[in-house]
Formats: sequence, structure tokens, C-alpha cells
Amino acid sequence: MNPLITAAGLADALASGTPPVLLDVRYRLGGPPGRPEYEAGHLPGAVYVDMDDELAGPPGPAGRHPLPDLDAFAGTMRRAGVSADRPVVVYDGAQGWSAARTWWLLRYTGHPSVRVLDGGLAAWTASGGALSTEEPSPAPGDFTAAPGALPLLTADEAAALARRGVLLDARAGERYRGEVEPIDRVAGHIPGALSAPTTENLAADGTFLPPAELAARFTALGATADAEVGVYCGSGVSAAQEVLALAVAGVPAALYVGSWSEWSGDPARPVATGAEAG
Repeated sequence: MNPLITAAGLADALASGTPPVLLDVRYRLGGPPGRPEYEAGHLPGAVYVDMDDELAGPPGPAGRHPLPDLDAFAGTMRRAGVSADRPVVVYDGAQGWSAARTWWLLRYTGHPSVRVLDGGLAAWTASGGALSTEEPSPAPGDFTAAPGALPLLTADEAAALARRGVLLDARAGERYRGEVEPIDRVAGHIPGALSAPTTENLAADGTFLPPAELAARFTALGATADAEVGVYCGSGVSAAQEVLALAVAGVPAALYVGSWSEWSGDPARPVATGAEAG
């Protein structure tokens, strides 16, 4: 299934007899929570889900955005109306980072039908879609978490994959090269990883590039359907957007959720710098 849905496609789906559950997961790294923006206007019927509190566990040695407790996550999804037999559409405000994180979590825990609104809220409003300030009260869903449907990497597995396969670093190039590090303890990248910033997955309007263009981009990095591919970022959020882009291109990829925030927090782990994989 195409993991993306256009604004026009979503409008048609919402008008059908089996509309999807809508989740608003707007989030800005280091910014205020997205709820005030949600309350100011959201897609009609959308339920707000908080990135830090509901899509991640408490920050610590496992990283800044480790996996949430999966029973608690499933409870959040049930309260939002998510059921196993009803499709889900997720959107955010920009870049698709938190929407992709939600897509990944739902797919990882076994939901069969989850898509991300291509271009997010901006695409919806640009298409003439209406916004609402009414907060819905959906009937509880029946979703339960059955983890393992998508591949997941530990730190050791990411290190091994960087040697034998393709490990992509989804952060900005200057963070990969170690020129700056605004958040984590050490600047640089996992030795053997290749720089592949998420910004290069998107067109100027914030929608994802067409599948053929994404495939060409990833093929140039050695990331093809025949390769073993993994992705990491700072804390496992933007890397989910890269896993989504790879899925659009037809390339399965594993996610290293702990990412650089976990890796760099362990002084025993090696760090590479510069433009080369190291």
C-alpha cells in the first residue's frame, strides 16, 4: 500500500462510507507542544496526539525519543478511535517527521492500513480543505500492539549494518560532518554511515518527491530493494520520515530509534567526522 495519501485523496476518503481515523501530530523540535496549534484549527474530526508524551518514552540512556511503552501507546490509539479494521491517516505541520514517526509506530505494532497526508496541513489548506476548532470525542477503538511488523535496530545492529550494508544518517549534513551539534553530547556520525538529509526527500511545496526521483536518490547511496538498509537521525523522529521516503521508493528499511542521541551518549562508541563515511 502506498504509505502516502494526497489531500484530494483524503477528502474523498473522508466523504466515503468508511472514513479513516485522523490523527494530528504536529510537533516542532525544541518548540512548544502542538496542542495550541491544533486547538486553533485542525482537519475536521482529527484527534491530537502529543509527540513527546504519547509517541515516545521518557528521554534517557536509550535516547531523547525512545519507543513509548507499547501498552500505553495502544491505549492512546484506542482513545483516538483507532481499530485494526479501520484505516488511519496521520498529518503534521511540516516535513512529515512526526507524522512518519506515528506511521512507523502504528505499522511496527501491527496496524495494516496507515498513511501520511502528503504535504501535511499546508497541502490540505492549499487544496481548499476546511479546518475546525471542534475537538471530537471518538468512540474507543480496539487496537492492540503486536510489535515487530517493521524492522528495528539496536545500537550494535546499526554499527554492524554500517559495515555490511547501508546505514543512512537522516540529519542535516553539517551535523553528520561534525561541524555543529546543537543538541547531543558529541558531534559527528556513526562510522560507516552515509549522509542522507531528510530535506532532500521533499519538493519545494513540502510534498514528497515522486517515487522514481526518490528511488534515484537512494540508489545513488546504494540503498536499493536488494540491499540491507537502515536509518538513524538525532532521536528517531526524522529518521522515520526517511524510512517512509524509502518505502515510497520501494526500499524496505530498518529504523534505529535510539539514533545519535543514544549512540553519542555512550563514550565507548566510536565517532566519525567529516564528509566521508569514516
